[in-house]
Amino acid sequence: MFFNRTTPIKIIKERLMGTIIKPLASQLHRPSPTSKALVLASMLGLGLSACQPNTVEQTDTAVKNDNENVSVTQINQTATTGKPVVYQVFTRLYGNTNTTNKAWGTIAENGVGKFSDFTDVALQDIKSLGTTHLWYTGVPHHALVNDYTAYGIGNDDPDVVKGRAGSPYAVKDYYNVNPDLAYNPATRLAEFEALIDRTHANGMQVIIDIVPNHVARNYHSISAPKGEPDFGANDDKTNTYSRHNNFYYVVGEDFQVPQASDGYLPLGGETHPLIDAKFAESPAKWTGNGSRLAKPDANDWYETVKINYGVKPDGSHDFPALPNDYANKTAAEHLAFWQAQAADDIPDSWRKFEHIAQYWLAKGVDGFRYDMAEMVPVEFWSYLNSHIKHTNPNAFILAEVYNPDLYRDYIHLGKMDYLYDKVDLYDTLKAIIQGKASTAAIATVQAKVSDIDQHMLHFLENHDEQRINTVDFAGNPFNALPAMVVSTTLSRSPTLLYFGQDVGESGAENAGFGQPTRTSIFDYVGVSAHQRWMNNGKFDGGQSTSDEKTLRGYYQTLLNFSHTATALSGEYRELDSLQRQNKVVGYDDSVFAFSRFSDTQQLIIVSNFSQVQGKQFTLELPSSLIQAWHLLGNTKLTDLLKNAQLNQQLILNKDGSASVDIELSPLQSVILNVANKT
Repeated sequence: MFFNRTTPIKIIKERLMGTIIKPLASQLHRPSPTSKALVLASMLGLGLSACQPNTVEQTDTAVKNDNENVSVTQINQTATTGKPVVYQVFTRLYGNTNTTNKAWGTIAENGVGKFSDFTDVALQDIKSLGTTHLWYTGVPHHALVNDYTAYGIGNDDPDVVKGRAGSPYAVKDYYNVNPDLAYNPATRLAEFEALIDRTHANGMQVIIDIVPNHVARNYHSISAPKGEPDFGANDDKTNTYSRHNNFYYVVGEDFQVPQASDGYLPLGGETHPLIDAKFAESPAKWTGNGSRLAKPDANDWYETVKINYGVKPDGSHDFPALPNDYANKTAAEHLAFWQAQAADDIPDSWRKFEHIAQYWLAKGVDGFRYDMAEMVPVEFWSYLNSHIKHTNPNAFILAEVYNPDLYRDYIHLGKMDYLYDKVDLYDTLKAIIQGKASTAAIATVQAKVSDIDQHMLHFLENHDEQRINTVDFAGNPFNALPAMVVSTTLSRSPTLLYFGQDVGESGAENAGFGQPTRTSIFDYVGVSAHQRWMNNGKFDGGQSTSDEKTLRGYYQTLLNFSHTATALSGEYRELDSLQRQNKVVGYDDSVFAFSRFSDTQQLIIVSNFSQVQGKQFTLELPSSLIQAWHLLGNTKLTDLLKNAQLNQQLILNKDGSASVDIELSPLQSVILNVANKT
């Protein structure tokens, strides 16, 4: 069974933590994050002293929760030696304090967040979650329904815009930023440049989106550098395909707006001077998802057009092939390969996107997240990423790829740093939370990527996925904590946290184009649980509920631990199979155990996914693991999630194996540090 939203939170917490937790409201009255964290630690047994946020002196760099400015001289640069923690924020929504949430509402009705909402206080609050990289989603100027003609920006036609605020993945000008996000649209680029500087000063790196597969149907840059032609400006529109065309064309046919389905009306049926079920485009271009029809289907990505990368309509390639042995070559060697090719052999679209990436790198952006990367040939990624790494060897490159058969090509040949681990790990953990799969599946999916585990980004939420706190996912945010522990500690990969996840955001609003269970990326809307934590810019949880604060403390502890624990950058041994083979009494399909270790740290991590049953068993450890740990004899065990030393210790057997007694409450996880007694 699942807890529903009416289940008393006290019961959930008792089962999760194995203890009675008193209400927080009377004990937390606008405290500093440090004092708040200590209160949470004492009540939840969270070991914050063992894994503080990434600051050298906590007392000097703690987030201030009043109206005082934080001096950037007090802010230390984030350590970059541990596992990265990526905080994804939907920039348009993050700072919005308006709670109206009218379906299809305008900015005047529903509000909108701004770049300036990311104050030093806000950024230090984000950093306190262990964040190393801040992914600002929705920054490049995309199609939207708002009038900025006073700033030289042409209006977008609602017939080819999804929602009122528009999709951030229908970019209309890669050389500027969304004017909605600026207090003064005329200086919008300077406002974002200032945010880049603030983010760096607060010890985090900046990631933005690049969407190479498609652009907005109404793409037109008014900000491109001199001599940089628009996409399609020099295309030969008499041909369906040409190597140096940026688009594909339906020659002889004009574009037609799709026939609406399910009663859909642009802007929810509102009258607008541009809504007429028409959009002038002649000849019609192929649609972003590959539809070759002049009149695409309503379920196609009709607001976008497909970019031509030198892939002919029959699927054959019209560019140099990358030799297979380049899977083992460096980014510098890839760059040399492309520099040796004849200029005319490189499709024009490749050069355009390389120029775009270099433009943003020059402005201080530290990396990119690539939307739908597998829809673009891997050779292009080799070309683009080798150029990026030449400019910034430490650039953070993340790609959305869902086909496991392509993972290694996009990592080794495409020179990606990280790919989504969605199809295997995310889907598996979601199924376990919902009672549809055994925890044994975790070991299976992890084994599939054992050779590339450090490249697979882990997450439980992002802008595309359902919020955890929905009946269609976990039913309650606490039900997902065992999965979050496993996801965060299972491998050497980065962890992604979506804004609002740490306070149990439910995405329950009917925003207009976007529907409940996902926070809408198409509409102007408020994010209620996040708004309560934000507390009108104080970022102190002053309006948050007790359980939201409790959840926040758990995430804060776990993510900071993941970034600083040396074992999580070391080796992995799954322990699940051994328990099942030996039929360990009490170990079942709702429990998962594994070990992480380095030369300086040995961990046993065990999670109980059951929402109703506690677990008690003797965990068996193989002799090969004990040998790898180099234990000298008597040991001590410390639960790093509670920062508490346990009474029991490892029992060493004559054959070199060992065992340890484990007792878990429902939904409880333990991260046991194993050390020699001194």
